[in-house]
Amino acid sequence: MKQRNEMRKNIRKVGIIANSTKASAVEYTCHLSEWLRDRKVDVFLDEEIAGKIESRNGVKRDDMVSRVDMIVVFGGDGTLLMASRSIRGLDVPIVGINLGGFGFMTVVNLNEIFDAMEIILEGDYRITKRMMLDVVLESDDEQSLTQSVLNDVVIMRGNLSHMINLETFVDDKYLTTFKADGLIISTPTGSTAYSLSAGGPIVLPDLNSIIINPICPHTLTNRPIMLSPDVAVRVVLCTEDDCAAVTLDGQLSAMIKPGDTIKVSRSQYYINLIDSPYHDYLEIIRTKLGWGGSP
Repeated sequence: MKQRNEMRKNIRKVGIIANSTKASAVEYTCHLSEWLRDRKVDVFLDEEIAGKIESRNGVKRDDMVSRVDMIVVFGGDGTLLMASRSIRGLDVPIVGINLGGFGFMTVVNLNEIFDAMEIILEGDYRITKRMMLDVVLESDDEQSLTQSVLNDVVIMRGNLSHMINLETFVDDKYLTTFKADGLIISTPTGSTAYSLSAGGPIVLPDLNSIIINPICPHTLTNRPIMLSPDVAVRVVLCTEDDCAAVTLDGQLSAMIKPGDTIKVSRSQYYINLIDSPYHDYLEIIRTKLGWGGSP
């Protein structure tokens, strides 16, 4: 749901999280920090980037998010996904600054930073509340992994040379057994990530839903399906080999074995992403995907 933010017109405390492996992140963190302080805004730096610029203002990420009015993320979508695990469920808005990668969530370009920040500090911005998914891996009737994701859950065959069988249920009703290289269960935010590469639909971020998308299915009629955001999805690995894996947001992973169950449902957590002041989401899709034409 998009809404004009009327509650944070006076942003006085800003946290900065950055991909410290990129030289431009270090450079622009310094520039933005100085620019913000000139405007009497308190700046809190994530410990990692603070160490790179030899600043003493570094704080632990979990402490930062509870102390600021807004978070700025320098990097690509991967950096923002990593940050989302700390920010989830809080009303702190996040603005993503794209450092040149292929980002759908980092919507402010480098040449727009200071003009965009001027607008945002005045409170003239919109946010999109992005739904997340809760994931529970049950192995031998025990919960061996519990996490929330912003993009997707991917069950894959790992280093197996053959397809895996994934028995899939929706609200405990049998859907089908996918024989495929894997299965992607994603949010609308994740629809432009791995799911898109696997032939899934582009789903606008304010259209809450759960997307199931098989990866290279044996049965060509197995197609992506969009479900209500309020259903629970359960997937059981039905194969004889132990080399399959589950990956969360492309960053956390665990091996799974025959009989293991992955449960996915809508999370109580969410994140608030600040929309670009200059580009609507359809323009971002058109630009990122190289679609031609103009009205």
